[in-house]
Amino acid sequence: MFLHLGGDVVVLKKDIIAILNIRAGQAAVTKEFIKTAGDEGFIKNIYAKDREKSFVVTNREIYMSPISCSTLKKRADDIFEL
Repeated sequence: MFLHLGGDVVVLKKDIIAILNIRAGQAAVTKEFIKTAGDEGFIKNIYAKDREKSFVVTNREIYMSPISCSTLKKRADDIFEL
C-alpha cells in the first residue's frame, strides 16, 4: 500500500522507517542526521521551506512533509480499514 505525504508524493508503506515530528529535529543527534542527509542529497522538500510539520524517513530518502505526524498516521491506519 501507499501513503500520500503531500503534494504529488506517495511512498510505499513498507519503505517507511519512521515518521517524526519536525520538533524532534531539535535534538543534537537528529540535527546532525538531518544535516548529513541534506549534504548528501537525501532530503526532499515536498513544499516550501518553513512549512514542514514532519519528516518521513524511508529506506531511500527523507521527505520533509507539510502534513502532521498524526494525520499521516491516520492515513496509514485508514488504508488497512478499507
